[in-house]
Amino acid sequence: MYDTYMAKLTLSVNDDVIARAKVYAEARGTSVSAIVERMLDRISRPFDDVELTPMVARLRGIAKGADPEDYHRYLERKYR
Repeated sequence: MYDTYMAKLTLSVNDDVIARAKVYAEARGTSVSAIVERMLDRISRPFDDVELTPMVARLRGIAKGADPEDYHRYLERKYR
């Protein structure tokens, strides 16, 4: 999935975020670097290349043909 060559990347991140990320990574048996790599890989791919979770795959296309104005009218009525 990933090339064997690993380049270094320096990021500036808030200390609190780093601490929480380390706890998160340790609880999942991985590293912050691996989490960041997966996140960057996912957000940098064209949408069609992204592997959908089963739930998202089932919902995909469910609103095809829906009129967005129907939803806007619903929200207007709801928040009057």
